[in-house]
Amino acid sequence: MALIPRKVKFRKAQRGKNRGISTRGHRLHFGEFGLKSLDNGLVKANHIEASRVVIARKLKGVGKLYINIFPHKPVTKKPAETRMGKGKGDVDHWVACVKRGKVMFELGGVPEELAKMVFRLVAFKLPVRSKFITRTSQ
Repeated sequence: MALIPRKVKFRKAQRGKNRGISTRGHRLHFGEFGLKSLDNGLVKANHIEASRVVIARKLKGVGKLYINIFPHKPVTKKPAETRMGKGKGDVDHWVACVKRGKVMFELGGVPEELAKMVFRLVAFKLPVRSKFITRTSQ
């Protein structure tokens, strides 16, 4: 299952800047426990999918998972050993722009120790530093 948008207005996007602190999605909304980003960065679709698989395997159908990030931004790449010029490369993969403070994943209906252990494994799969948060700690 590839995480890509069904339809986009523009096929290719410019890189842009990813600065500042997340002011939306910086608190828990659905679950009791969450994984919050400590860095600004780009999270690839396959990182999100790998995280989802780890959580699904460890929870074994118990509890509820909420994924609060989605890869909307296309990243292009030119083929290896290609000369410069001749336009922008083809879309290679999709990324989610994550700002510092964004709650990327939430879990509900599981004990805190299990959630902490699962999010520790998820943190290894992500390219940004992250921390475990609870409703009380936020």
